[in-house]
Amino acid sequence: MLASLIGGIFGTKNERELKRMRKIVDQINALEPTISALSDADLSAKTPEFKERYNNGESLDKLLPEAFAVCREAAKRVMGMRHYDVQLIGGITLHEGKIAEMRTGEGKTLMGTLACYLNALSGQGVHVITVNDYLAQRDAELNRPLFEFLGLSIGTIYSMQSPVEKAEAYQADITYGTNNEFGFDYLRDNMVFSLPEKKQRGLNYAIIDEVDSILIDEARTPLIISGQSEDSSQLYAAINNIPPKLRAQKEEKVADGGHFWIDEKQRSVEMT
Repeated sequence: MLASLIGGIFGTKNERELKRMRKIVDQINALEPTISALSDADLSAKTPEFKERYNNGESLDKLLPEAFAVCREAAKRVMGMRHYDVQLIGGITLHEGKIAEMRTGEGKTLMGTLACYLNALSGQGVHVITVNDYLAQRDAELNRPLFEFLGLSIGTIYSMQSPVEKAEAYQADITYGTNNEFGFDYLRDNMVFSLPEKKQRGLNYAIIDEVDSILIDEARTPLIISGQSEDSSQLYAAINNIPPKLRAQKEEKVADGGHFWIDEKQRSVEMT
């Protein structure tokens, strides 16, 4: 009863969050006339400006309204699509590390470009994780014109990729791939013997498509990887010469210079 009364006065937590995010959306919308008046060159130049401000100590949260406004205007010019307010709210949600559930037709692929762009400004890389190679390559090619217009590089990882191509993909500002491929690359990086052999450059920020499928359903499937063991043939040959030189001890408790004792009852051998 009391909880219902408090909720009626102050609203639910979800309602309060939406109210907070709508204020940020209002800031983004207020910037639209100014951003729309920029030339293509000036619009593209916003990316290095944002990076410099970030490197000088300005947080991504502070940059968010301007960065989202720039990304929306770029999408209008390059892709012919404009982010709606509901997509702006979804982008804010993803940036804050939360789960955004989008209805069919609300444009989750376009929504994801907002958080990708903002977090790529740190220069530490963004991973976009999908359920299969087709979606990874499709989304990467779909969003490539937008991100390249904004001065960001795009990479895609997939199975049967050469080590050089994979290393280049991980060095891109935004890297698309499947959950399995990201996971296996992480395991491979933990098997190498030198830092230059590693492919991934760190885990900074990720957007997961179909998060329920990947983090719940796919979590039941273990990622197992193995590598070739070191060549120990010379060691085996050396050890093989030792057993013929060993002598059995006649009695268990009597030391007579033997090297091992055979327990017939337990069918075991013990070194003395």
